[in-house]
Amino acid sequence: MRTRRIGETQVSAIGLGGMPLSIEGRPDEQRAVDTIHAALDAGINFIDTADAYSLSAADFGHNETLIANAVASYSGDTSDVLIATKGGHTRLPDGGWGLNGTAAYIKQACEASLKRLGVEAIGLYQFHRPDPKTPIAESVSAVRDLLDEGKIRYAGVSNFNPEEIKQANEILGGRLAAVQNQFSPAFRSSEPELELCDELGIAFLPWSPLGGISKAGALGARFGAFAEIGTARDVSPQRVCLAWMLAKSPVVIPIPGSSRPASIQDSAAAVDLVLTAEEIEALDKS
Repeated sequence: MRTRRIGETQVSAIGLGGMPLSIEGRPDEQRAVDTIHAALDAGINFIDTADAYSLSAADFGHNETLIANAVASYSGDTSDVLIATKGGHTRLPDGGWGLNGTAAYIKQACEASLKRLGVEAIGLYQFHRPDPKTPIAESVSAVRDLLDEGKIRYAGVSNFNPEEIKQANEILGGRLAAVQNQFSPAFRSSEPELELCDELGIAFLPWSPLGGISKAGALGARFGAFAEIGTARDVSPQRVCLAWMLAKSPVVIPIPGSSRPASIQDSAAAVDLVLTAEEIEALDKS
């Protein structure tokens, strides 16, 4: 497994996004654990979760607990596994999503995540999404306090625009380690954020990286290049997509969500697919 950097830590160039294992349509627990173990078997040592990845408020924290238990039950060495989680999203009794970016809530959420993950310090803690009712400075300052107190090793933000990223990095004293934004063939408007992270040396974590090509019915004219190159290389279009992202910048670490062992095994293999300049150009234009 090839590696990339979050802060001063080397992690697998492809991570595992845990969200599909806990939301609506999630697999049974055994298949979920098998998926996490398959990721570890493939050399993936970076797993992304969030306290809000659950069915509803009654199920809050499901994904963190699932991942912690699965890593603990793995037969191999997990000492280098970095688990990233997020706080700032809430879940409603009906399954809806809410936001709470207050400093008090962020700190409370972090404490709860520490307990569910069973660690003394969270590897990467990310403020999940800006809360319109709370100044970003307040939310990020809470994350800074957690960093200063040693409750988290690295600080990150999610769903931030370029100006917000710059503000967060300033509040954190230049210690912003990661930005997690949506980025995929179907959603490319985060290019400016990716370019800023490349400039600053901050890890850029695309969430939902297979958007637009993850379903066979979506492989139409717009994204046909991913299928065509996949056919020519005898690999899946999903693997081509992840290789394309990795080629964009050394700071990019995609975190494809998976709910089956086979899918994360295929994603992990993207690190060994080296695209030509012509192929990258065709994918950029698709």
